[in-house]
Amino acid sequence: AQTVAREALRSRPASLEALLEIRVGAESLEERRRALVAKIGENISVRRFTVLASAGHLGAYTHGSRIGTLVALKGGTAELAHELALHVAASNPRYLSVREVPPAVLEKEREILIEQARGEGKPPEIVVKMVEGRLRKSLGEITLLGQPFVKDPDVTVEKLLKGAGAEVSAFERFEVGAGIEKKQENFVAEVMAQVKGATTAPRS
Repeated sequence: AQTVAREALRSRPASLEALLEIRVGAESLEERRRALVAKIGENISVRRFTVLASAGHLGAYTHGSRIGTLVALKGGTAELAHELALHVAASNPRYLSVREVPPAVLEKEREILIEQARGEGKPPEIVVKMVEGRLRKSLGEITLLGQPFVKDPDVTVEKLLKGAGAEVSAFERFEVGAGIEKKQENFVAEVMAQVKGATTAPRS
């Protein structure tokens, strides 16, 4: 993992495929990955990577060996950047602000809330008010700026940043296995192929 991260930072490849093609010594990172899969019998893959730069502070936090976060902060302090990285690990925001929520996601959430409100037998004019209120609450839960700060739930992250004269320009959250469908049969086939290749390769 450290080798992959180091090469991503050094080379800044344009894609995941380009990253895995980088050679370290005699082998590419993809060749090293396949060799490790065959050796330990566990599936290992690189799903995504991000090179995050900041003209201000860059906060980083790791929770055990499963969750890692980065926060690029303009203004503020290094301590605040670190605390925000911890917050991202704990609260798992999907977007930075409401402006970044895709229209399709917004519309889908609104449709769900409308059906829920109608199911409660409310008049149409009340449904509209209920939906907008619930939508604001829902967006607050999935956006970093709208979430209650994990160390002080009475203050949103947005208010915390305003008080510190700071601004989050970007953040990333990585979690081992997140977003990956486990395909056991494919994994077994890959391991067997690697083992078979190792046992049938001619000896020098």
